[in-house]
Amino acid sequence: MDYLPLRRFKTCVDRYQGDKSIKTLTCLDQFYYMAFAQLTYRESLRDLITCLQAVKPMLYHMGIRSTAAKSTLADANCKRSWRIYADIAALMIQRAKQLYAATPLPVDLDATAYALDSTIIDLCMSMFPWAAYKRTKSAVKLHTLLNIRGDIPEFIHISDGKLADMEALDYIPITPGTFTIMDRAYIDFTRLHRFERSKAFFIVRAKKNLRFRRRYSAPANRDSGILCDQTILLDGYYSTQHYPEPLRRIRFFDTEQQRRFVFLTNNFQLPALTVAELYRSRWRIELFFKWIKQHLRIKAFYGTDENAVKTQIWIAVTTYLLVAIMKKELRLEHSMYEILQILSLTVLHRMPVLQAFSHLDFIATSNRPANQLTLFDI
Repeated sequence: MDYLPLRRFKTCVDRYQGDKSIKTLTCLDQFYYMAFAQLTYRESLRDLITCLQAVKPMLYHMGIRSTAAKSTLADANCKRSWRIYADIAALMIQRAKQLYAATPLPVDLDATAYALDSTIIDLCMSMFPWAAYKRTKSAVKLHTLLNIRGDIPEFIHISDGKLADMEALDYIPITPGTFTIMDRAYIDFTRLHRFERSKAFFIVRAKKNLRFRRRYSAPANRDSGILCDQTILLDGYYSTQHYPEPLRRIRFFDTEQQRRFVFLTNNFQLPALTVAELYRSRWRIELFFKWIKQHLRIKAFYGTDENAVKTQIWIAVTTYLLVAIMKKELRLEHSMYEILQILSLTVLHRMPVLQAFSHLDFIATSNRPANQLTLFDI
């Protein structure tokens, strides 16, 4: 918790008046409670409060000074704006981005590369009617822009399940000179043209019914899997209106999967094989979604209100980022999974944090003389 910037935390709270007329449970206490639930894998608010009361003398190790009732924490999750914790997550993202800026990419590329995708978290229709997804099911959707350097989520948009993936392109920030890698669900040439206007690059899988005219074919090294490297213009009235500039079309054969892929990009400088390798790195966002669903509490929610759900998700993301920052700052060689498992057992123990990740035994010593007298001299 020392990696949490308390002054800037207070600024975020004051921005939305989170602590106005609050006497017992501040937003910082709420964050500590919910972060404790993430680190120790609590299943419900009742489970969380019961555990906090059982270890009350040790809570100060994590910065928690007192315990609140279950109803008080439930009201805080429902009524205090989730934007407070979204802003705090944004602060942690910037910090993690700086720490992982030197992490090498899986391909030879100097620019920043992002993977864009979404994942669905299923909910019960009767308990979460505000997140209607299908006729008998509710869901929330996490649209995530993942920085491939260090697997840091740089942008997250939480919506109900009805928001199409291509519509999420209206929300993501576009930085000039960066690469955004997407699946074919994001093909919308009006929205993809934003990348061209912003001097940014995209790599996206093409659909089978793509209509185009070939302008030029570059030499292709078929031994490396590149079947063709073409410069094309879109065909069709609406496509030419929405994206009038030329595109690059690359056909690639993956020998491992025995599949053919067709990529579209607005970058004409990178080698065709590098474009294919960049798209292959998109699988990292799939692993990220799988990891957070397995190791963070974002599938079972502590409240049914929209504000409570978003609060829990943003605090879970912030907890993930705090662990990632600690891993880099302390130069830990352990994986994120190992770190979370160790923290789940040692979060309230009195020991240096580095000691928890070493193989040396630690014994807390005290300078105070013992009150117990020696009964026999041996």
